[in-house]
Amino acid sequence: MAAVAEGGGHHFELPRIRALLLHALPRFAEGVIAPVAVFYAALALLGLNGALAAAVAWVYGGIIFRYLRGHPVSGMLLLAAVGVTVRAVLAAATHSAVVYFLQPTLGTLMVSMAFLASVPLGRPLAMKLARDMVPIPEAFFRHDKVHQFFLRISLLWSMVLFVNVGLSLWMLFNESIGTYLWLRTSMVAGLGALGVGVSVMGFKRLLRHVNRDPSPAA
Repeated sequence: MAAVAEGGGHHFELPRIRALLLHALPRFAEGVIAPVAVFYAALALLGLNGALAAAVAWVYGGIIFRYLRGHPVSGMLLLAAVGVTVRAVLAAATHSAVVYFLQPTLGTLMVSMAFLASVPLGRPLAMKLARDMVPIPEAFFRHDKVHQFFLRISLLWSMVLFVNVGLSLWMLFNESIGTYLWLRTSMVAGLGALGVGVSVMGFKRLLRHVNRDPSPAA
């Protein structure tokens, strides 16, 4: 996102969709597609314990690779490593792959509820995440239209994540692990793409309105 000062306000522009996709696809492949491929291949070749070990090795291997290349290791990646380790230990202790996949699904449910709860409180979680991730001046957030937009987006992502959870649980308890892995990955990609598409289009429409009247609401 670009921000250009204009007449005491700020004019915002989003990068082209193609640029956003080119930026996101490698991270999606690394964070979503590759872990599923590693786990499934190891499950077929080495069994459950081998698949769990491979999943843990993939995450820690990524951390070590970044460290050796001199790239920064984010706190989120370290938290993900801890989470995968705990999931793998519990799944190994119970000898159940369902336990391994159930934990992140329940975590997604909690995030969905957090998005939903933030709407009636008037403190949209989507706005907080935008503040944390994108360097947008506070004056932009003081527009009434901006606040209303983030309320709607918080509700949207609550619904997207809740549908994700419902379908994931149904597949986890009614399909094989192999079917669950590939169908859920496709489903998450599809739902995520839909949510991102609606969010980006809505934000671009919001920008057109705000840029025409950059003065924050009183």
